[in-house]
Amino acid sequence: MLKEGDIMPEFSLVGDDGNKYTNEDMKGKKTVIYFYPRSNTPGCTKEAQSFQRVYELLLENGINVFGISPDKSATQLKFKEKYELPFTLLSDVDKSIADKFGAYGEKKLYGKVSMGIIRSTFVFDENGVVIKVYPKVKTAEHGEEIAKFFGLMD
Repeated sequence: MLKEGDIMPEFSLVGDDGNKYTNEDMKGKKTVIYFYPRSNTPGCTKEAQSFQRVYELLLENGINVFGISPDKSATQLKFKEKYELPFTLLSDVDKSIADKFGAYGEKKLYGKVSMGIIRSTFVFDENGVVIKVYPKVKTAEHGEEIAKFFGLMD
């Protein structure tokens, strides 16, 4: 998993809007990239809604937010529209970008070990350097946790 001080890996992914987004597009602004296992599931929906609640505050302070999951772009778009999410969702169908970030690997659920997306968040500075990693996330409050990290909430 990426750690503080690491550089954002190179990537090119398609967003819910059909446009391509690369690591180069992220430079110049602080950026939050969160990985989630699957759109339209309870935990992933709670996490997206937590970012939705603080999105304007983050944006006003020059901070971008992107969610990445293995869902296809069409699925991402439906998820975004259903919950009126204001930020871009990126599609990593083959999980190769999640793997580069260290957000894909072995995980346990109810005692069963499987391979999958490890719910995690990476915060980057304007130069694409990791300034904070959240390897474990409380979905319902995670957006607020990010806003607090930036000193935007108590």
